[in-house]
Amino acid sequence: MAVLVDPAVWPFRDMLWAHLVSDVSYEELHAFAVLLEVPRRAFQGDHYDVPASVRLRAVELGAEPVPARELLRRLKAAGLRRHRVRSAPPAP
Repeated sequence: MAVLVDPAVWPFRDMLWAHLVSDVSYEELHAFAVLLEVPRRAFQGDHYDVPASVRLRAVELGAEPVPARELLRRLKAAGLRRHRVRSAPPAP
C-alpha cells in the first residue's frame, strides 16, 4: 500500500487539514478513504482533504506520513496529479 499523508497544517473552518493521496492508484486511495470513513465529497480530484484527527487514524492504519513536498513529488511521479482547471479572468 502506498497511501501518503502530509502534515495537517492547512487551516479551514477552525481546524487543520492534511492531504491524503496514493502514489499507486485512485482505486487504492478511495478504498483507504472508505476504511477511514471519509466521505467521497472530500475527494478533490487527486487527493482527499482530511482533518488532523483523521490524519492520525490514517497513519495508524498504515498511511505513510511525508512532508507536503514529498507527497506532491510522489503524486506527480506516479502520473496521478490532476491540475484544477481555472476559469478565465473576467473580460474588461
